[in-house]
Amino acid sequence: MRIKLDENIPARLTQELGSLGHDVDTVLHECLTGEDDGQIWQAAQREARFLITQDLDFSDIRRFAPGSHAGLLLVRLRDPGRNALAAVVREVFSCHAAEEWKGCFVVITETKLRVQRPPDS
Repeated sequence: MRIKLDENIPARLTQELGSLGHDVDTVLHECLTGEDDGQIWQAAQREARFLITQDLDFSDIRRFAPGSHAGLLLVRLRDPGRNALAAVVREVFSCHAAEEWKGCFVVITETKLRVQRPPDS
């Protein structure tokens, strides 16, 4: 799976997700840090990358409807420290068939994983 990590997701996940067979890029490595969310989104879509973020600007499922993009994972933790974020993302990609999330709107919390799939899947 082609993945882009937003700047609010630990960059160390590049190697960890890469070791699981994913092609991972980051906002930091593309010098997009601090850029408008629209530019981040366009970069992810241009490259057909699944965006992982905790930015609530990406939380509107009507705006980011399943099937209208390459995929989006919104991480929502009560205590979003870097270690907790890395652990949750690492675990979900280790324990679930994330490749099946292409085009999906996915939300993960401490207790739940919700996958909204495109209407035709």
